[in-house]
Amino acid sequence: MFARFFKPIEPQPDQLQVGSRSVPLLFVHQPRARRYLLRLRQDGIARVTIPGSGSISAARDFVNRNIDWLEQQFQRLADQPNTPLAWNNGTKIYFRGELVEIEVVDAQIRFGSERIKDSEAAADLRPAIQQHLRQLATQVLPARVMDLAAEHGVEVTRVSVRNQKTRWGSCSRRGTISLNWRLIQAPDFVRDYIILHELSHRRQMNHSDLFWREVERLCPDYPVAERWLKQHAKRLR
Repeated sequence: MFARFFKPIEPQPDQLQVGSRSVPLLFVHQPRARRYLLRLRQDGIARVTIPGSGSISAARDFVNRNIDWLEQQFQRLADQPNTPLAWNNGTKIYFRGELVEIEVVDAQIRFGSERIKDSEAAADLRPAIQQHLRQLATQVLPARVMDLAAEHGVEVTRVSVRNQKTRWGSCSRRGTISLNWRLIQAPDFVRDYIILHELSHRRQMNHSDLFWREVERLCPDYPVAERWLKQHAKRLR
């Protein structure tokens, strides 16, 4: 008689491996539900609805058949754009690990070794520069992935350069490596660490001790790269 005054306590979620990400998996029985349902909540928990005649075992099979869908949902969230600050003449940005100043000279945007035509002289230079950086990343990052994969004997089926919101890279079960284009702004040793991190997932699709031993084998100085990212990540977003 008191059920309507109290919200049922949800059970503690299990863990599901989706690519290189460990995702909390919450099973919820709904007697009136007619079929299994899978939903990715805003807090990153995958919620599985089990119908009245269903079972945990069948629900797990249902989730395993839909892991690719979950991975797409995480990618969609990662690709949602931020509202960035404007970049103007004199703004300093990171380019390949160096802090360089943006200059507008003779209808050109200049930073580091790069030159971009700027016939419109837009007030906010960020869109033009980021488009240029992303194009550059599309040329540089996939080639570097394939070089490192060949060097370490790791099979990669595809390399994708994306506009990821919160992640530097990811690795799918099918061998697709996805990288954040902003890695073109990081030092080479940081870029290589992220690539080697994702290549390590081709052998260990988790973040277990075995995985981190593999990372250390491929990239012994990886803690230095992680510290750089933690210190400078906000300047690359």
